[in-house]
Amino acid sequence: MKHIIAVLIENEAGALSRVVALFSARGYNIESLTVAPTEDPSLSRMTIVTTGSDEVIEQITKHLNRLIEVVKVVDLTEGHFTERELMLIKLRAVGKERDEMKRMADIFRGRIIDVTEKSYTIELTGDAAKLDAFIGAVDRAAILETVRTGTSGIGRGERILRV
Repeated sequence: MKHIIAVLIENEAGALSRVVALFSARGYNIESLTVAPTEDPSLSRMTIVTTGSDEVIEQITKHLNRLIEVVKVVDLTEGHFTERELMLIKLRAVGKERDEMKRMADIFRGRIIDVTEKSYTIELTGDAAKLDAFIGAVDRAAILETVRTGTSGIGRGERILRV
């Protein structure tokens, strides 16, 4: 089962590598990882997407909590949460393809952020399923390049991750 783990961590050199090493040493896979400073420049927020049974996820959170730099760990999938991912996708768009690619971007509520004579670069945000659906809906041969940020998640309502 997919789990989204939010981690507040001290914003210092080597902290990210220690978290990644923890996963690697125990044979856990990280499907996506996003990290950036919070409103407090001394802290960073990490969003880790991984898969595993409830027991495996419990072990992961226990190991994370033991790291000195880790301030707080929350499995967002234990409650209500919102997740988003950003994708930039460059598509071949010549001739009749141009109108079709523009329609596809509109249908998926994407924005065309760069236009050349032969391509469009489209920005899409949403959950992973929406981005995967867009990729599935366009002709594979038209895809020139794809960049995805990985999942960012936040608890809904009063649920917050704070010191």
